[in-house]
Amino acid sequence: MSKTQVTVKKFEKRVASKVSFGVGTIFKSIGTFCLKLFKVFDNKLTIMIVPHSQGKVINFQTNVFALILTFLLAAGMISSFFYFNKHSLASNREITSLTEQNKENLASLDQLRDENANLFQAAKRFQSSLSQSLSLLGIKQINSNSDKPASDGDLSSLFNSKEVVSGTSREVADIQELTSYLEDAVEPIEQIGKMLKNQQTLFTEIPNICPVKGPYLHVSMAFGPNIHPKKGIWYIHKGMDFSTYRSGDPVMATASGQVVTVGADSSYGNFIIIKHKHGMYTRYAHLSSFRATKGQLVEQGEVIGYVGNTGVSTGPHLHYEVHIGSDVVDPAKYINIQLQLR
Repeated sequence: MSKTQVTVKKFEKRVASKVSFGVGTIFKSIGTFCLKLFKVFDNKLTIMIVPHSQGKVINFQTNVFALILTFLLAAGMISSFFYFNKHSLASNREITSLTEQNKENLASLDQLRDENANLFQAAKRFQSSLSQSLSLLGIKQINSNSDKPASDGDLSSLFNSKEVVSGTSREVADIQELTSYLEDAVEPIEQIGKMLKNQQTLFTEIPNICPVKGPYLHVSMAFGPNIHPKKGIWYIHKGMDFSTYRSGDPVMATASGQVVTVGADSSYGNFIIIKHKHGMYTRYAHLSSFRATKGQLVEQGEVIGYVGNTGVSTGPHLHYEVHIGSDVVDPAKYINIQLQLR
């Protein structure tokens, strides 16, 4: 063995010896510390409870470790109490909030049910009106439940009591039924639209619109028996009087036709007569001025003159008549409006 190797061996032995000594010292110090700590925790304590009265003094012995452990357990229990109490209050607030939301949802649901009931009342009226219209026009009635025998009406299955399928509310089932009915109603309504479009020319040839428009328009005298505004006696009024409380409002032709008379007399004042198809005539009297001329072809809704107070009149108004042949008829039967009668 060489001299260098011997030197290395001696160095390794010295290092190993120092490390072993250092480790031993550390463990010894740890053991000493633990022993001192154990002695500290094992110190005996006597706790005495002395009552103010002449009662017996209560005392018990313990050690530092048991006292610290008791303190930690008490602190843990108190902390747990406050922690769970905080979460309990938060949970109670959340439950209260959910309860209020549930009340609001129930109120909304009740309102929805009320609106649903109103919807079906309107659907009943719609069904009745549509059925009458289809019957008058000779169009096939709607039957959304073709597999079932018909009962009181097209919506009978909708308004009669029925079992609701599992998992579906009554309201949803009814709305689905109503939707199905309305989808089936589209075709006959389209047929009505086509029929009206085909008859559009006929409608313009019949006096069926109001001859005067205005914000204060009203019927000042209806057709039939009335008291004469000047003579004060009963007589047969052969037309309808329309008033807006002012002169100058435009007067329109109630149907397409040809102007056959533009004239004036002591009774009607300034007046116009229009000849329509199907043997019908209309007269417009007490005009302040004319806009149409004799022989002119006019369209329904075209302005032919202006409201006035000429002839036998107690104020600005239009006297309007409808004649079929030699007969005078009530214009209200043809005008599709509802006006206030003064």
